[in-house]
Amino acid sequence: MTPTRQASVRLTQFAHGGGCACKIPPGELEEVVSGLTVPRLAGGDTPLLVGLATGDDAAVVTVPGRPGTAMVCTADFFTPVVDDPYDWGRIAAANALSDVYAMGGRPVLAVNLLAWPRDRLPFELAREVLRGGLDIATEAGCHVGGGHSVDDPEPKYGMAVTGVADPERLLRNDTGRPGLPLSLTKPLGLGVLNNRHKVTGERFEQAVATMTALNRDAAEAALAAGATCATDVTGFGLLGHLHKLAKASGVTAVLDTAAVPYLDGAREAVRDGYVSGGTRRNLEWVAPFTEFGTTDADTRLLLADAQTSGGLLVAGEVPGAPVVGELVPYDSHTIVLE
Repeated sequence: MTPTRQASVRLTQFAHGGGCACKIPPGELEEVVSGLTVPRLAGGDTPLLVGLATGDDAAVVTVPGRPGTAMVCTADFFTPVVDDPYDWGRIAAANALSDVYAMGGRPVLAVNLLAWPRDRLPFELAREVLRGGLDIATEAGCHVGGGHSVDDPEPKYGMAVTGVADPERLLRNDTGRPGLPLSLTKPLGLGVLNNRHKVTGERFEQAVATMTALNRDAAEAALAAGATCATDVTGFGLLGHLHKLAKASGVTAVLDTAAVPYLDGAREAVRDGYVSGGTRRNLEWVAPFTEFGTTDADTRLLLADAQTSGGLLVAGEVPGAPVVGELVPYDSHTIVLE
């Protein structure tokens, strides 16, 4: 933990929530999108390989005339998660690109999505946000081709991203099977540290470094290891995304709570009460599907902590990533904590 760098504007004070913690609660979202699927467009020659049905990380369609290529499409944006505009831009871009990596794809083109309170915040800050996004996209080898902006009382930033993937080597959330280990490629605790930052102004370098790290290497390692099932861990927390994966795959996930890694300071942030409403809603949502056993209250909150630009959760072993559980045949719950 380090003191806040001097800044004339604290961006997090212009937002009702922060990062992926400001997502619409997962239970409410499921109700909104229920039934909004089209099996196949009349006369269409681009079959939808992945859509709304399983709540995966991105949409995937085949490319006409290119049988070995699929197109991966996603969009992600959110309110400020840190006060530094450049860091916010980097974090938001890494988070948006992550959905492509979570499908086993490679990002090719992104466009910016910017909402800005033009009468309340100077455009110099908006430029820094966009510069941060551009730098992360450049690191990923992804073009940025403009975007869209609106005048909005609350600042928001993110990207719509298009990537490519091999349709025979996708990482999906519905292909898990019993016997596979579960690997987690980034530690948890981003949500509580970001919330502490918003309230106190303390800056957590370990959180910024984690959120700005691309999931590219983790995705490549998962594919090289033969994995076919994965998701990224963002606003619904580890438990929320694990529930979605287990439900889509028709299995139960047994989580070894002692093996789950956390960022330095995360447990202290929970102890001191820096838990977002989004995290509490996540825990409430997964509770009916989870066998908690003797897991203590603070650990439950950390496992449901709303992450921003978190890591990949992979059904398979990923070199260098801890194994945090395994998939077993379905048995009354989608998640069992041990």
